[in-house]
Amino acid sequence: MAVKVLVVDDEPMVCAHLRTILGSAEDLEVVGEAHDGAAAVEAVLRNRPDVVLMDLRMPGVDGLTAIERIGRLHDPPAVVALTTFDADQYVLRALRAGAAGFLVKSTPPEDLIRLVQVAADGNMVLSPVAARRLVAASADQQAARQRARELVGSLTEREAEVLACLGEGLSNAQIAARLYLSEATVKSYVSRMLDKLGCANRTQAGLLAHDAGIVSPAG
Repeated sequence: MAVKVLVVDDEPMVCAHLRTILGSAEDLEVVGEAHDGAAAVEAVLRNRPDVVLMDLRMPGVDGLTAIERIGRLHDPPAVVALTTFDADQYVLRALRAGAAGFLVKSTPPEDLIRLVQVAADGNMVLSPVAARRLVAASADQQAARQRARELVGSLTEREAEVLACLGEGLSNAQIAARLYLSEATVKSYVSRMLDKLGCANRTQAGLLAHDAGIVSPAG
């Protein structure tokens, strides 16, 4: 079954460009587009996409507000923030609001297609280097670090190991291989951790791992 994608950008030309790229993949289907945040929420309810590509800077209801509203819906889709610059402070806010990751608008077509599929599978669309840079640039870094350390302190040693792997952007299969666990066990750990940490998705948990300082520098 094809992955259903909703494209949101206030520039119709950007939407058309993304439609062309995504439409070239057999396993992706663009089910609609929207040009502001309010229309994006309505389009999610109407089209039930699996993935939403969300521009952050739009007039009216912006992408950040739309991400928060979509996150409160029942069984929300994965939302991937679209940005022009990967150091954009809006990106960090979008990730903390529940976005599954971000893509710069200049991402090559083949990478865009692959990363939309990654998001549809429930994985993080965010490189470890980008995550560290974004977290380091956070205006409330000290408060975030303290809160993250307190939350991580509630985890078992094994749960903390799995969380550190999420901080590196690893999939369940990769975590299973590294920690010598079954994928089913890893999935169980991840689900339990998200509940314990109050995180909406793997990306929020990964950022929390960076905030807490438990991700390997080589990750």
